Formats: sequence, structure tokens, C-alpha cells
Amino acid sequence: MSESSMSGMGMTVAAAFAGMKSVTPVTFRAGCPDCRGRFELTANALRLAIGASSRTTFYSFTCPDCGAAVRKPAGERIVELLTGGGVRTLRLHSTL
Repeated sequence: MSESSMSGMGMTVAAAFAGMKSVTPVTFRAGCPDCRGRFELTANALRLAIGASSRTTFYSFTCPDCGAAVRKPAGERIVELLTGGGVRTLRLHSTL
């Protein structure tokens, strides 16, 4: 909605956002198989790739403790949680 259409309704941008509360970022618990570190990551630290099968659907992140690139399988429930939490998603398409 543009500011002009909101002002036509008797509302300014500042007024529209005045009642909003700050939102706590979603965090996800994760672990590194290399260093065995346990930590929490924000949605921006994770990537989700959705492929045609369970073998090609995974999430990945860089371990904040040791710097290892971590890739883990993502079942349906994990996909729901990550997408609902704002994790950036890449859809993988196979070429035939």
C-alpha cells in the first residue's frame, strides 16, 4: 500500500507502524558434526535447498565455531520449520 493511498484513508506511514512491536528474530538450534559444537543460528545463517527427492533436499550453514561447511538432510518437518522461520530457500530443478 502506498503512502498516498494510506493518507487517503487518514493514515500516515508513521501512524501505520506506530502500534507495531519489535519482533524477536527466529533462531534455530544446530550442531556441527566436525567439532561437535552446539549453537543457535538466525534464519540468515541458514540456506535450504529443496530438490525432487529426500536425497536432494537439505539445509546448510557454516559452523560459527570451526568454520566447517555443514550440510544436513531436511525432511518435511524441517522444511516447514525453516521456511516458516524465514530461511532463504532454493528450489532445485533437474534437467532431463
